[in-house]
Amino acid sequence: MNLPLPEANSEISAAVREWLDRFAVCVREVDYGAARPFWHPDIVIFGTYQELVKSLSAWTERQWDNVWPRTAEFRFDLANTMVMAAPDGAMAVAIAPWTSTGFHEDGTAFDRPGRATIVLARQPDGRWLGVHSHMSLARGVPQDSHGKRAVKQR
Repeated sequence: MNLPLPEANSEISAAVREWLDRFAVCVREVDYGAARPFWHPDIVIFGTYQELVKSLSAWTERQWDNVWPRTAEFRFDLANTMVMAAPDGAMAVAIAPWTSTGFHEDGTAFDRPGRATIVLARQPDGRWLGVHSHMSLARGVPQDSHGKRAVKQR
């Protein structure tokens, strides 16, 4: 007999959804400086442009620079996000669809949806810190986007 999935309690679920929503603002504003405190400096990630990246600085250079300025309107679909958590509440996993807008070379916009799995660790001060992220585009979505937005803060 299988046990049920370890769904997070309402407090953890709300905190993780709030974390996702606040981080998405950083992506929309192309604000790397504001986004960094959400993540552990030694994070390990997978993404559209990188198979495996270790460290926040490498993630910023190899993934964020290739995506955030070239897309717009990034949002997590919080209504369809599932949050699981360790029984002691020390770690949580967000499984979240997201939406964004991409741009063809001629500047026309296209829908650019995807999905994310984000692992968060609760810090001694109670805040959540991302320790792993895997974000990927939905099937059939063009990988290249040609937007040209400025980075607000590196």
